[in-house]
Amino acid sequence: MILTTQDVKDMAVGAAILGSGGGGDPYIGMLMAIQAIERGKKVELVEPDVVDDNDFVVPVAMMGTPTVLIEKIPGGDEVLWVLRSIEKYYGREANYITPIEAGGVNSMIPIVAAAYTGKPLLNGDGMGRAFPELQMVTFHLIGVKATPMVLSDERGNTVILDTIDNFWAEKIARAITIKFGGSAYIAIYAMMGRDYRRGVVKRTPLLALELGKTIREAKRRGVNVFDAILDITKGFTLFKGKIVDVARFNIGGFARGEVTIEGFDEFKNSRMIVKFQNENLVAIKDGEVVATTPDIISILDIESAKPITTERLRYGLRVVVIGIPCDEKWRTEEGLKVVGPKYFGYDVDYIPIEVRMKRM
Repeated sequence: MILTTQDVKDMAVGAAILGSGGGGDPYIGMLMAIQAIERGKKVELVEPDVVDDNDFVVPVAMMGTPTVLIEKIPGGDEVLWVLRSIEKYYGREANYITPIEAGGVNSMIPIVAAAYTGKPLLNGDGMGRAFPELQMVTFHLIGVKATPMVLSDERGNTVILDTIDNFWAEKIARAITIKFGGSAYIAIYAMMGRDYRRGVVKRTPLLALELGKTIREAKRRGVNVFDAILDITKGFTLFKGKIVDVARFNIGGFARGEVTIEGFDEFKNSRMIVKFQNENLVAIKDGEVVATTPDIISILDIESAKPITTERLRYGLRVVVIGIPCDEKWRTEEGLKVVGPKYFGYDVDYIPIEVRMKRM
């Protein structure tokens, strides 16, 4: 399918919900992608099954602290620098562009690259949501190396990084990103088509598009928007309330903190705390854990149903917290070692959200 500007608007909204509060500001990303489509070629969204074994697939994205992006708004050309650099390093052009994660800006950056280069955009990604660290990718689970990777800042400074493993790629790239001013543009996990097909989380971009479209049409028809969201995502309402406190710190290149929500309606006299590291990781209601990573925890504005990314959380917002089951690849033993709650320092066993909700 050929993406329209309306598709981009819908996809930005849906991807921000799937992004679990991370992946960057959806509005900024949406403007970048729309501008790219208007200036560039058509963007064709194609299925991962069309990729041949020896095709060269390149994911492009931004990394860093989401709060920095509000102040350092990208121009759009930066993603082309890293794409051209990785192509030059490997000595071949990319056959396909792919997102590495869902999330506001990181669902849009690949559209920008596809629009300006004419390369097809693949209907898949490496997470099915957003995560804060570079090794937290399904391609990592099948042994694909994150490096060689390219990082660039908005000035044109470029670094080519090759590391012994993906954990070291995260450590060193994070340090470089901090020196860049808190954000960087990256080309990472460049791989052959055979590996992409094995590791990809299929249909994430299209699911995001369908989710955004469902929200828009539900509003137009006057039906319950949150019911529509939960239907398409097979999700659950975790909480409703007003944000009464936000603690946010920029530590080690991440936006870390927690948001406290006082309940109303059926959640009156209850309190929820959502802890985050760029993305929402754990939701705790009245002292009891109700959802954890790798399942998706999203906070939505109660009036507009728009997702609120972690850098936009503030006192007084009235919100609905929802939980969405993650891709099955993350529920494996290997997946949970990389993205489960214990990796992030929470002494909690992962229990699928649908199981937790049945117990309540």
